Amino acid sequence: MHPIQGGNPAIVREYRVNQFIRSPNVRVIDSDGAQKGIMSVQDALEMARMKNLDLVEVSATAKPPVCRILDYGKLRYLHAKKVRESKKSQKSNIMREVRFRPNIGAHDLEAKTRKVKKLLGDGTKVRVAVFFRGREVTHPELGMALLRRVADQLKDEAKLERPPTMEGRALAIILTPNSGVKTSKKPAEVKNA
Repeated sequence: MHPIQGGNPAIVREYRVNQFIRSPNVRVIDSDGAQKGIMSVQDALEMARMKNLDLVEVSATAKPPVCRILDYGKLRYLHAKKVRESKKSQKSNIMREVRFRPNIGAHDLEAKTRKVKKLLGDGTKVRVAVFFRGREVTHPELGMALLRRVADQLKDEAKLERPPTMEGRALAIILTPNSGVKTSKKPAEVKNA
C-alpha cells in the first residue's frame, strides 16, 4: 500500500517511505540520531533494511532531502496517539439551555436553578430563557424579575455574559462559569453509631 494514499491524512501526517522516496541522494540520520552523511537512496534503504527499520523522508524541501531510519508504524502510532490526547484536552464550546416559564412555582424554580448550577459546575455555558405563551408576552417584567432572581442566586458560580434580550417570545440571558471555581464533591460524613 502506498503510504501517501493509506491512512487518514486528517489524523496523521504522511511521509514518503522506503521505495517511494523520489530523490536520488539523501542526507541520512540513523535510528540513534547520528548523522550518516549524504548517500544514494539505495544505500540508505539497504542500511535501513539491515536494522529492520524504514527509511522515512522527514524533510523533502531540504537540498538534499533529509531521511531518518526509524520504525514508520511506531511513528504513525505515536503521532495518532498525540493527536487523540490533544483532542481530549480541548474544551468544546457547548451551550446548554434551561427554560423557565414566567409563573413558575417555587420548587420548580429551585430545581431548575440547581440544574443550571450543575451545568455551570461542569464548565458549560448556560442560556437561561423565560418563554412566554399567549398574552404573557405583554408582561416582560415578570420574565426580567425571574432572570434577575436566577442570576442573583448564581452570582458566585457564574457571570453574566449577555444581558437579558428578547428573542421572539423568549427573554434570555447567557451565563458563563467563573474561571477558577471548581465544584468538588465533599466526602460523605461518617456518622457514629
